[in-house]
Amino acid sequence: MAQTVTLIPGDGIGPDLTDSVKEVIGALDVGIEWEIAEAGEAVMDREGTPLPESVLESIRRNKVAIKGPLTTPVGTGFRSVNVALRKELDLYANIRPSLSLPGIETPHENIDLIIYRENTEDLYAGVEHMVGKHAAESIKIITREGTERICRMAFERSKEQGRKHITVIHKANIMKFTDGLFRDVFFEVSKDYENDFEEIDDRIVDNMAMQLVTKPNLYDVLVCPNLYGDILSDLCAGLTGGLGVAPGANIGEEIAVFEPVHGSAPKYAGQNRANPLATLLSAKEMLIHLGQSEAADRMQTGIEAALKNPETRTKDLGGSAGTKEFTQAIISNL
Repeated sequence: MAQTVTLIPGDGIGPDLTDSVKEVIGALDVGIEWEIAEAGEAVMDREGTPLPESVLESIRRNKVAIKGPLTTPVGTGFRSVNVALRKELDLYANIRPSLSLPGIETPHENIDLIIYRENTEDLYAGVEHMVGKHAAESIKIITREGTERICRMAFERSKEQGRKHITVIHKANIMKFTDGLFRDVFFEVSKDYENDFEEIDDRIVDNMAMQLVTKPNLYDVLVCPNLYGDILSDLCAGLTGGLGVAPGANIGEEIAVFEPVHGSAPKYAGQNRANPLATLLSAKEMLIHLGQSEAADRMQTGIEAALKNPETRTKDLGGSAGTKEFTQAIISNL
């Protein structure tokens, strides 16, 4: 049966990247049909909102979406569409794999990390206000329910994947109530999985940052509150080549939205210069989610073969290929 997936092209280079996804997925012949839904800066003037209700309706109907990067104004303008999607669709888990790839020079080899980031609470809940004229206050929200569901997802998926080491990240030595609750709930949930993992432990977030920079191969799965997960996932992306190679997924109980985590780079739009790798790797994660693991493996094989040849890597990865040439190289290696 055909699977309909909502596709949000995004802003800037987004359409270039999602065109690459459509070509590679089409070559895999897995029966995916696309329902295009426009969101972001491109529809703001026309619709009066960067996130029309029709986009949310499409995602709710299809249950799965993939999107290109969307522009978020800094300091002024509309709020992040990415954050709005997570809240509206209750996409409580942000999953960020970091995997070493051939042909990309990095400080460490054989990185295979995955971060489970709670996606709806913490300081990102948006509960902030001015206190008088010269001070501002933001409220950090951690709940037992929100923490338990991200922890349980991390344990369940890690168990299915055969991973053996899972670590909770916190700053409970200072924020004893909020981060203390996150840590405590993690270890409560862990009691149901003690026989499935070789190591279940915790790290204070600043120490974890140092550990990841110096000896990342000691770690496997990290479970984080929203803010720490946001920061550490970018650090982990840096271990494997940067945001241009970093896939992402936002998962809820029924709905999943897959996306690259880098920006929209509008100055490169339509110039055949954008690196589609992060979007393609996000699409690979989407295939796994849809039960198309064999196709996902073929896609990974094609990507790795294209990366091994400097002539088919994009310029930001030390090669000479454009977006279209890199895409075609992957397809020819499927």
